[in-house]
Amino acid sequence: VQLQASGGGLVQAGGSLRLSCAASGRTFSSYRMAWFRQAPGKEREFVAGIGSSGGSTYYTDSMKGRFTISRDNAKNTLYLQMNSLKPEGTAVYYCAARLDYGGTNYYMAHTYDYWGQGTLVTVSS
Repeated sequence: VQLQASGGGLVQAGGSLRLSCAASGRTFSSYRMAWFRQAPGKEREFVAGIGSSGGSTYYTDSMKGRFTISRDNAKNTLYLQMNSLKPEGTAVYYCAARLDYGGTNYYMAHTYDYWGQGTLVTVSS
């Protein structure tokens, strides 16, 4: 599956952005999806994940209540709505995919087989 992330940009602290990740090549609805981010000089970290049907979602504690992950399987697209952005949210955001065999381990980057190219989000203070 090929992934193409978009929607990044410059936003002031407290603002909102919606990221998109368009998928092609395989049956999107068979894949669990996730967003990760990587800030300069830091390791890639889990942001949010969603099951293949969209019925299960997972978030890093610091994102709960501010970020919402969703998917539209008819459009082969994954979304991340980010509200109340903070300067520490400045990072390259990546979407990732793997076939959904069940289980709740969404958090480990090495378990994902496919990655988008990333989209840069810059939050100014």
